[in-house]
Amino acid sequence: MATRVIGAASLARDLGRWRSADEDGTEGSRRAARPAYLALAEGIRLLIHDGRAPLGVALPSERDLAATLGVSRTTITSTYTLLREHGYLISRQGSRSTVALPPAVPHDGAKPARSILAMMSQPELTTIDLTYAAMAAPPEMQEAYSVALEGLPAYLGTHGMDPVGVLALREALARRYTERGLPTEPDQILVTLGAQHGLRLLLNVLTAPAARVLIEHPTYPNAIEAIRDVGARPVPVPLLLENHERGWDLDGIRSAARQTAATLAYLVPDFNNPTGLLLDADGRAELAAIARETRMTIVVDESMVDLRLDSAVAPPPVAAFAKGAEIVTIGSASKSFWGGLRVGWIRTNQTLITKLLGIRSTVDLGTPVMDQLATVHLLDNADGILDRRRGQLRSQRAAMLEALAEELPDWRVSEGAGGMSAGGMSLWAQLPAPVSTALAATAPNYGVLLAAGPRFGVQGAFERFLRLPYTHQEPELRLAVKAIAAAYEALTPRAVDPLQPLTCY
Repeated sequence: MATRVIGAASLARDLGRWRSADEDGTEGSRRAARPAYLALAEGIRLLIHDGRAPLGVALPSERDLAATLGVSRTTITSTYTLLREHGYLISRQGSRSTVALPPAVPHDGAKPARSILAMMSQPELTTIDLTYAAMAAPPEMQEAYSVALEGLPAYLGTHGMDPVGVLALREALARRYTERGLPTEPDQILVTLGAQHGLRLLLNVLTAPAARVLIEHPTYPNAIEAIRDVGARPVPVPLLLENHERGWDLDGIRSAARQTAATLAYLVPDFNNPTGLLLDADGRAELAAIARETRMTIVVDESMVDLRLDSAVAPPPVAAFAKGAEIVTIGSASKSFWGGLRVGWIRTNQTLITKLLGIRSTVDLGTPVMDQLATVHLLDNADGILDRRRGQLRSQRAAMLEALAEELPDWRVSEGAGGMSAGGMSLWAQLPAPVSTALAATAPNYGVLLAAGPRFGVQGAFERFLRLPYTHQEPELRLAVKAIAAAYEALTPRAVDPLQPLTCY
């Protein structure tokens, strides 16, 4: 299969103003702070660390990139040579150079670890876990299980193993989809043990070993592992986090589908985990059109759909723009209500549900009835519960943003792009240097657990990013940010200074 290639125009767009500020705009200027090839190499290297130049993808030809950027071919040759020497490109005889990452640079001479709580004169180290983006259960959870217990006798006369799901829950879910603009019947719903379980069932049916599955980049890490676990290969399409009206590179998705012959994609257009981005209605219509054009099935994960924080109404489901079975939707009660409520669902056609049931019998025999009945009660009372939870998340997000501005003012945080509404449960923070993994390794000594940026990508991308969930109470979030700041300061100056030119390594 042909190697994916980044188009010269796409690379130029992502590079932006790659020349140093004191250049006069003409190649070879003696007033330039450094040679053009070095500035360009730095720009491409940052795209690789940020995940916007996916690993394994080929860069444009020297001729095409030189013409697009308005520089000589010698400049591009020197740029590629420098990247190759430092491990950012791999060349093979007879094929294009592909993007790679060099071995990690050791961070020698780190300062001795100091407990942030000791620094604040507190007696003991308390660990705040920021590796999970999940809230505690709402007060209504106990009532939901009490109501479920009262309704349980109606099911005790059966064997209690229903692989499709109890009718009451499928009816409630069908109503919610219909109210959101996607007419749905109960027999189009398959109840699962969470969205992750639903994705795994779909992968078993819709993929084969070595098949390509498109993913947005960054994305939910457990989805990446599920794709790999069935022997398929995740193909990243970078999200556009800066100076872009949409966030999703729809042209990139279309191109990647055609170049790789991918027949399946996994996307989170409703408050992407970890960035919180929301795809607008026009983008959803185009996404459905791409699925039809490329004959690719798109699995849309709506786990975060109820957690809109900056808009009154979310766009309609992507499947509302489908003309056939090209869009399959998975959802979950875990993010909306409680992670311990292991109830999810798949919304698709009856033909696919029949195939999924054939696979499911080899894995499990159904979702617990009590959990399903509790979910029915929560859905019936969802408006009030979700309004309060959204308000809580807004306050906690504001507290974390304020703490970051005070403690780590040189970090950049993406709440959204191009005016798009944001939501979900986490911030996606960009660090001044690619030290996310080192920071996550150091942070436990200061009382906080972190999920490093590379967890949300493939092959080591996103060393300059960190996911920061705002699902804890405000005092804990402020303390966690102080701990992160102390751990960040403890890294060597070389590690935390802005990226130096390649020639300094």
